[in-house]
Amino acid sequence: MNRHTVDPLVAAHVDPPWDPAVWRAASRAALRAGVAPERIDWSGGIQGSLLGGSDLALLPAERPAPRVPAEFLALANAVLCHRAEDRHGLLYRMLWRIAEGERALLQRASDPDVHRANTMAQAVRRDSHKMKAFVRFREVPGDDEHYIAWFEPDHHIVDRVAPFFARRFAGMRWAIVTPYRTAMWDGEALAFADGGARADAPTEDAREDLWRTYYANIFNPARLNTTMMRSEMPQKYWKHLPEAALLPGLVRDAGLRVREMAEREHQAPRRRIPAAPTPAPVVAGTLEALRDSARDCRRCPLWQPSTQTVFGEGPSTARTMIVGEQPGDEEDLSGRPFVGPAGRLFSRALDELGIDRNTLYLTNAVKHFRFEPRGKRRLHKRPDVAHIDACNGWLRAEIAQVQPERIVCLGASAARAVLGPGVRLTEERGIWRTREDGVRAFATVHPSWVLRQGEPAAQDAAYTGFVDDLRRLVET
Repeated sequence: MNRHTVDPLVAAHVDPPWDPAVWRAASRAALRAGVAPERIDWSGGIQGSLLGGSDLALLPAERPAPRVPAEFLALANAVLCHRAEDRHGLLYRMLWRIAEGERALLQRASDPDVHRANTMAQAVRRDSHKMKAFVRFREVPGDDEHYIAWFEPDHHIVDRVAPFFARRFAGMRWAIVTPYRTAMWDGEALAFADGGARADAPTEDAREDLWRTYYANIFNPARLNTTMMRSEMPQKYWKHLPEAALLPGLVRDAGLRVREMAEREHQAPRRRIPAAPTPAPVVAGTLEALRDSARDCRRCPLWQPSTQTVFGEGPSTARTMIVGEQPGDEEDLSGRPFVGPAGRLFSRALDELGIDRNTLYLTNAVKHFRFEPRGKRRLHKRPDVAHIDACNGWLRAEIAQVQPERIVCLGASAARAVLGPGVRLTEERGIWRTREDGVRAFATVHPSWVLRQGEPAAQDAAYTGFVDDLRRLVET
C-alpha cells in the first residue's frame, strides 16, 4: 500500500447506545481485526469500512481477543450510560491501549482518558442514586395495583437501575416513564419500550395528602441546611415529589419555629415510656388454657409484625404429633396451622397414605410468622435459633398435654426444637430416634421445600421422597 494512502474508516453501530453487550461485541470484532481507535467511526456514519461495508463482524480476525480486567468492564458498563457522544470511542481507545500492553492503565488516575472515564462513570452513578431516591410511583386511576412514575434522568440509566425497582417493588405492577425509555414490571419480568411524556403518568394520588402531612410533622427546622438539602435533593427533582410543595413554606418559617422551640418552657412527659412486656406464662392444665395464654406471647420480637399467634390444633389424645417450622402467610391470617400451600401438599400426602389428618395434632416450633415484606407481598423468612428457643416452652407444654406416642418433625427448625441442636436433617432424615421422655420421633423435609423445587421433575422426585418418609407412620 502506498504510504500516502489513508486507511478508510470503519463505521460501528451500537444500538441501543447504552447496551454493554452490543458495544463489547463491536469492540471485540474491531480488536480481533486489528482496527486502531482512530479508524473507527462510532457515530455509525456513512463512511465505508475496510470491506466497503459497515459491519464489524465481517472483518477478518487477525488475532485472538485479549483478556480484559474486570474493573475495566465495570467502568465501561457505567460510562456507556453517559450521554456524551464520544463515550464509545473513549472506551475503545482505552481498551486498545490495554490490549497493546498497558495492563495497569486504570491505575493511572491522572491519565486523560482514565480521568474522563472515571468522571463520566461518577456522573452515571450519581444519576442512578438520584433515580432510586426520587422516583415516586402513583396509582393509575381505575386500575388497582398498577402504578406509574415519571422521571427525567440526565443519562441513559433506565436499563441499569430498573432491576433495583423490580427487586424493591416485586409485588406491584409498575412502569417508569422517561423521555427516552420506559421500564415496565408485570410482577414476573422486566420489559422496556420507547420513552413517553409527562402526561403519561398520573400527577398525584389519594395517598399524597397523607404523605405531605407526615412530612410536615417530621420536618426538623433546627437541622435545616438549605445548601446540603439542594445538594442531596436538587431542585430539578422537586416537581416529582409531593412534599416539595411544602418546602418553601417550611424553609421560610424554620427560623421562627426554632425560636419558638428555644423559648418554650420545659414540659414533663405526658406519658411514661412503657416497660418491656413480661413473657406470657406457660399455663399448665389444658390445651385450651395454653392456647389462651399463648395469644399474648411476647417472648421474641416476631409478635410485633405478625397478625396473631398460630397455636396447635387437633385432638388432645392424638397418637401422632406433627411439628412444622413456623406459620406461613395464610396461617398467620387465619390463625390455623397447615392451611397454606405447604399444608395442602401435606394433606395430599396424608390422603395417599390413607392417614386421617383429623387424627393428628398439628403445630409449629415457632408460633408467629416471620416474613420479609416485598412490595405488598410477605415472603417467608426462616426463623432464627433465638425464635425457636423462645417458643420451645410452648412446644414442650403441648407435648406434655397431648402425650403423643410419636412426633414427625417437618424441617430443620422443627428437628432442632424436638430433637435438640445436634440433629442434622440431611444425615438423619427418616431415622427414628427416642427422646428422653420416651417419645419416638423422626425428621423429614418441610412440604414447603418440596414446593420450592422449580422443575416439575425435581418437584415430583422431592414429593415422592417426602411421601416415602411419612410412610413410616403407616408401617409402625
